[in-house]
Amino acid sequence: MKKIALLMAGFLAFAFAGDSTMIQAYSVVAAVVGLGLAALGGAIGMGHTAAATIAGTARNPQLGGKLMGTMFIALAMIEAQVIYALVLALIALYANPFLG
Repeated sequence: MKKIALLMAGFLAFAFAGDSTMIQAYSVVAAVVGLGLAALGGAIGMGHTAAATIAGTARNPQLGGKLMGTMFIALAMIEAQVIYALVLALIALYANPFLG
């Protein structure tokens, strides 16, 4: 873990020591990696939510409609987190606060 932190600190120092092209390049990499991780986490969360809803409906079919409504609310909240990550990635790409 210390090696990774040292490597990241080195990349950070290298990025800010150079010109604005390096900062833009690192911003693109950070936006892509961050959005990819957010999408991966959202997909895993949506899968778990759907699986739990299907299992609950299979156990008690009378609650299917109520579980479905709750599932859609949960899916909207999960998707909102991914959209927040997209907004932050777009800010890092187009309104980069590190370019000064």
